[in-house]
Amino acid sequence: MFTTYIVLNMQQATDHAAPPSAQLVQFAMGSIVSRIVYVAAKLGIADQLAAAPRTPAEIAPAVGVHAPTLYRMMRTLAGFGILTETDGQRFGLTPVGEALRSGTPGHATVMTIGGPLFAQAFSELEYSVRTGESGFIKATGMYVFEALAQRPDEAALFSDTMVGFHGAEPPAVAEAYDFSTLGTIVDVGGATGNMLAAILGRHTQPKGVLFDLPHVVTGAPALLAERGVASRVSIASGSFFETVPSGGDAYILSHIIHDWSEDQCLTILRNVRAAMTPSSKLLIVEFVLPAGDTPHPGKVIDMVMLALPGGTERTQAEYAALLARAGLRLRRVVPTASAASIVEALPA
Repeated sequence: MFTTYIVLNMQQATDHAAPPSAQLVQFAMGSIVSRIVYVAAKLGIADQLAAAPRTPAEIAPAVGVHAPTLYRMMRTLAGFGILTETDGQRFGLTPVGEALRSGTPGHATVMTIGGPLFAQAFSELEYSVRTGESGFIKATGMYVFEALAQRPDEAALFSDTMVGFHGAEPPAVAEAYDFSTLGTIVDVGGATGNMLAAILGRHTQPKGVLFDLPHVVTGAPALLAERGVASRVSIASGSFFETVPSGGDAYILSHIIHDWSEDQCLTILRNVRAAMTPSSKLLIVEFVLPAGDTPHPGKVIDMVMLALPGGTERTQAEYAALLARAGLRLRRVVPTASAASIVEALPA
């Protein structure tokens, strides 16, 4: 899982056995590593090796690159553990390399994080830190989700990226929380239904409502059918800034609240609160940041939220304060086997 990779690399980079300067070098090299893997994904190197190991000379004409230089890149990728090299400059895929093939969540994740979307946002990170505003808006003049709405191919890639990035979370959430007694679960901003499908796949009693913008839910029927839960899910489209389907027993906001400004979060939460019955529950799936200098992937993702949409990750105390302003009461935080937690809230 990508978040596990972040934690491991933070721990390695702060290994006190290494000199401080060496630790800083490791941090600085991160952007170079990201760019190398991105170019490999864009060229489709893993696709060329899917059937059998091949040499750079055999691959180069198909991907339109300089064969000797391709060898240099592929031996670098072998050093990362993405490829493996044998005699005669013949390369094959490792399990990590298999995950880089086109059409996989891993490929989508690399193409999004290493591509223009993130590059534009982080080119203005200094501006974001100085002002607290989105670097992406500064660079492009558009909010990131407005940009994606105008670029359906990138929007589909972004949805696949979220599946890859948060791949271990849906089953972990489905296992950590008892959904079995619920009647209707409303997944607000649920994209193509990955989280809802995991929950309904594990718990056979509930039914689901998937709610998101019209262009976002277009891929949902196929995913829900593939997971075998399509007959138990109704799809509704709209904006959670305007309204939310009413009467659910539980409302899920999975990695939604961290995307938005404080005022926008309050609008979303108040709309959910208005849709809830007195016995409804709100379940916010997010990275709940630990205090102090404890490493956590959410602390890195907090910088992504700052630069890209202009949002923020929060501690438990910060969630309690935000929920109270929206007429909700934080009941508990449920840890999961993933890096994410479930923030359970009730009507105040």
